[in-house]
Amino acid sequence: MTKHIIVGVDDSATAAHAAQVAAELAVSLGGVLHVITACDDIGITEVGIGTDVLRISRSDEAAAIAQNVATHVSRPGLTVDSGARIGRPPEVLIEEAERYDDALIVVGNKRMQGPGRMLGSIANSVTHSAPCDVYVVKTT
Repeated sequence: MTKHIIVGVDDSATAAHAAQVAAELAVSLGGVLHVITACDDIGITEVGIGTDVLRISRSDEAAAIAQNVATHVSRPGLTVDSGARIGRPPEVLIEEAERYDDALIVVGNKRMQGPGRMLGSIANSVTHSAPCDVYVVKTT
């Protein structure tokens, strides 16, 4: 039985919808929801005046996005964690799924239709390479 539901998110409405569906699946299966945001590198931006400097990395921004979505979908009876991973979204989701023997990856169908499908999509890449079942949510 699936116990680890993995959903990839960004700050879009379609990703939020996929996360809601993933949360419902996790509750119904009694599983843990892993909300993951991929980021392309660990670039750091420094903001500050004089000796007061704040360093913000892209991974910090990605982790904040994942945490925001995780907080939004959280509900009683659901265990949710969140985080950011360095890499392209399909590879990040697949690597996360490989950590568990009982994973299910949830992705939205964004860019699986029209001209975007010619260039590929996260859902298309994940469904072809995932080590587990993949649930594609109709988000468009």
